Amino acid sequence: MRIPASPSGRRNRRLPWLCCLCRTIAGPARCQRPMAHVILVRHPPVDRAWEGRCYGRRDMGLSRVGQAMIPALCEQLAALGPDRIIHSGLRRTRVLAERLGMRLGIVPAIAPDWRERDFGAWEGRTWQSIYRATGNAMDGMIDNPLGFRPGTNGETTQELLERIERALRDLPEHGLIAIISHGGPIAVARQLLTGGSISGLATKIIAPATFITIEAYPNAGRCRAALPS
Repeated sequence: MRIPASPSGRRNRRLPWLCCLCRTIAGPARCQRPMAHVILVRHPPVDRAWEGRCYGRRDMGLSRVGQAMIPALCEQLAALGPDRIIHSGLRRTRVLAERLGMRLGIVPAIAPDWRERDFGAWEGRTWQSIYRATGNAMDGMIDNPLGFRPGTNGETTQELLERIERALRDLPEHGLIAIISHGGPIAVARQLLTGGSISGLATKIIAPATFITIEAYPNAGRCRAALPS
């Protein structure tokens, strides 16, 4: 979901290359090159009734435009040859995962950790109405990642980071894995895998029906994630 403008590292027996994940209290850590590669895919556009709205965990379908994008997107992804397909379980990711799975003869796996951020009571409201009611409060998702909960009872940025860190650690150690997910989790995964500051999360969001393949840490040396002071 696009939001309007306004690591002690540790090894893991399943995915040892995730040795330098984003932690709130850690400094730089050494990075290893990955043994598994991931294709991070954002679902196609959702039903038009949800345009301009905060939808988060809400489980709506795709728009007609989004549905029409699936065949070409499946062909592009199939050409990369993933040997595993993972999706969040929400309809807007499941429909693409199932079509891609049929194309490749792979049974997709559901991983709820890849679901969109929980925006609490904001979900279902337009971003415009949220801004009118709360002003710049949504800046707290970046300025106060430990304590700010969107919609009062939503997920903090730190909780989202920890959830996606867990999802990455649970990935198989080898192979090419297509992960069909959402704007927020994909941005966080990119940040965790390539390093950087939480303040740069918005720049990591990709457009609907697009994907990015991460094969190695581009800096191949050190990566760091720093909370804003």
